[in-house]
Amino acid sequence: MPFKPVENPKCPKCQKSVYAAEERVAGGYKFHKTCFKCGLCGKMLDSTNVTEHEAELYCKNCHARKYGPKGYGFGGGAGCLSMDTGAHLQGDDIVIGRAPLISKAIAKAPEGEGCPKCGGYVYAAEQMLARGRAFHKTCFKCGDCNKGLDSVNVTEGPDKEIYCKVCYGKNFGPKGYGYGQGGGTLQSDTFSVSGQAPRNTVIDTACIKAAPGQGCPRCGGVVFAAEEVLAKGRPWHRKCFKCHDCTKTLDSIIACDGPDRDVYCKTCYGKKWGPHGYGFACGSGFLQTDGLTEEEISKSRPFYNPDTTSIKAPPGQGCPRCGGMVFAAEQQLAKGTMWHKKCFNCAECHRPLDSTLACDGPDKEVHCRACYAKLFGPKGFGFGHTPTLVSDGVAPIIHDARPNSGPRCAPGQGCKRCGYAVFAAEQMVSKSGMFHKRCFSCADCSRSLDSTNQNDGPNGEIYCRGCYGRNFGPKGVGFGMGAGTLTMA
Repeated sequence: MPFKPVENPKCPKCQKSVYAAEERVAGGYKFHKTCFKCGLCGKMLDSTNVTEHEAELYCKNCHARKYGPKGYGFGGGAGCLSMDTGAHLQGDDIVIGRAPLISKAIAKAPEGEGCPKCGGYVYAAEQMLARGRAFHKTCFKCGDCNKGLDSVNVTEGPDKEIYCKVCYGKNFGPKGYGYGQGGGTLQSDTFSVSGQAPRNTVIDTACIKAAPGQGCPRCGGVVFAAEEVLAKGRPWHRKCFKCHDCTKTLDSIIACDGPDRDVYCKTCYGKKWGPHGYGFACGSGFLQTDGLTEEEISKSRPFYNPDTTSIKAPPGQGCPRCGGMVFAAEQQLAKGTMWHKKCFNCAECHRPLDSTLACDGPDKEVHCRACYAKLFGPKGFGFGHTPTLVSDGVAPIIHDARPNSGPRCAPGQGCKRCGYAVFAAEQMVSKSGMFHKRCFSCADCSRSLDSTNQNDGPNGEIYCRGCYGRNFGPKGVGFGMGAGTLTMA
C-alpha cells in the first residue's frame, strides 16, 4: 500500500497546512499564529478578544462596527449616531500580513516650510529636528544607508543632508592611516573618491584671523564652538590648549593660568611661579631651585618676620607673654586673656598647652598640671607626682593643709575654711560657699569629702555623714552609731 501522509487542517486565511506547534483555534477553525489577526484593522488577536464570523476573524470593535446594530445609541458610544461599517479599513493601502504599509498621500507644504526630504507638512506629533529643520519621523534617516536616526547619532553634512556618524565620517571625515573604521587602520574609502588616493588635509586654525583680543590667545585665529576650550573666560583652540613650557596637552583639571596670561601644567607652574627652596617643588625635603642662584631666590622670596613681638599691642591688650598683637588665626584664650599659639606653653617646662592641660596660676601665668602642682599644690606625703614624700629639699616640721601666704580675700569671697583666694583648678563648691580642694574636709574628723558624702551643717561648716549625725542628728534609742543603741553624745 502506498504511503499517505496525514492530512493537516488548512488555515482559512492562507489555505496552508496548520501544524500543532503554531495552531490557534477560533470558531472550530485552526489558524496559523501569524494569521490570527483582525480581518479589518490587522490587530493581533488572542483568546480574549477574538470574534469569528464565517471563518473570518475580527477584534470586538471591528466585529461590532461591521456586523453589530447601527443607529442612535450604538457604535461609538451611547447617545451617538454611528453608521460606521469599517469600509475605510478595507482599502488597498492596508496589507494584511507581513508586507509593509504603503505610504499614504501627504499634503505638500509651501517651498522651504515642509519636510526637507518629502516636502510634506510636518505636525508636532511626528516632528524630528536637525539644525532647526523639521523632518517626519519616517523621513529622519541617513542619506546613504537609510538607517533610522535620532538626536544622538544624527550628523548634518555640508550638502544639508543628514547622515549617521559612520556615513558622515566616510563621506566628509579625514582620510588616511588611523581614520575610518578604527585607529591603526588604513581607510581611504576609494569608492567615495573615484578610485584616487585620498589627499591629506591639514586645517590651520590660525589661517582665519580674528579681531585683536577676540581669537585664540596662542595663535590669534577664530575659535569655533566645535574646538573651543575655555580658560579664565578666554576661548582657546583645542590643539593650542597646551602647556607653554613642556607643550603637554591640558584640560580643565590640570591647567593653571599664569600671571603672564598663558597656561601651564601644574608642574611647570610650580617651577616657574611657585615657591622655591628646601621642601618645595619636586618633593618635601628636596632642594629645588631650578638653577636659580641664592641671591635671585632671596630677591624673589617675600619678607616674613616670624617674631610675634614685632607688632606691639596697647598695654594690657596683647599677649601676656610677649606683649605682641594677637590675631584670630593664632589666638588662644585663658581666663579671658588672649595668647599667641606659640606663647601658650608652660612657664616652667615650656610644654605646649591646650584647653585641657592649661592651669592658671596666681602669678597670672599658665602652667601644665605637673608644674602647677609643684609650684602651688600641697606638699607632703601623698601629694606631688606620685604618692611620695615631696618636700623640695626641706623637711617640713608640721604640715599645715591651709595656705599661709598670699593675699586674703574680702569676707565671704574666699575659701570658707582658710579665707584665701580660690582658683578654678582647685575649687570645690557647697551650699555654704567655695572651698579649696585641700580644705574640703570634715570639720570634726578632717576626713576628705566630695559631692557624694559632704553635709552642710547649720553653723556654716561641712561634715561627713557620721559627724553630721553625731552633732545634729536625732538622739536616743535607735539612733547614733547603730540601731538599738542609746546614744546621748
